[in-house]
Amino acid sequence: MFRQQSGFTLVELVIVIVILGLLAATALPRFINITQDARVASVNGVAGGLRSAISLAKAQVMVSNSAGCSGALTLNACMDGVNVVVTTSGYPSGGGASSGIVNAMQGLSGFTIGGSGNVTTFQPTNGGGSSCQASYDASTAVVSVSSGGC
Repeated sequence: MFRQQSGFTLVELVIVIVILGLLAATALPRFINITQDARVASVNGVAGGLRSAISLAKAQVMVSNSAGCSGALTLNACMDGVNVVVTTSGYPSGGGASSGIVNAMQGLSGFTIGGSGNVTTFQPTNGGGSSCQASYDASTAVVSVSSGGC
C-alpha cells in the first residue's frame, strides 16, 4: 500500500520565501519616506489653519467694526477672548512669535515660530529646516508653503 504524503515540498517553500522577499524589497522604499510625508502633511495642515485664521480675523474685524476685546475702536480683533492685532486692511499682523496671526491660530505645539518684518514662519520642530515651512505675509495676507526640504 502506498501512503499519501501531505505537506509542502522544499521547493515550494523556497519559492514562497523568494516571492515574499521580492514583495518586501519593492514595498520597503515606499515606507522609508513616511517621516518626510508626515512633515509635508503637517506643514500643509498649518497652512490651511493659517488661511482659516486669516479669514476669521478679517470677518471679525468687518463685523465688529475694528473693536477689540475691550470694545474700544482699535486695530484689534477679538477672537474667542484673545486680542488679535490686525493691519489697517483688517488682516492679522505678522512678524514673529508675538504677532497677530499667532494669536489668531491659538496654539501651535510642534512648530517653531519665527520671522521678521511682516512675515511669520512656521517650521516643524522635529526637523526640516528653512525649506520646510509655512509662511504668512501680513502685507499681502498670503500664505505660502515650501515643503521641498522636509
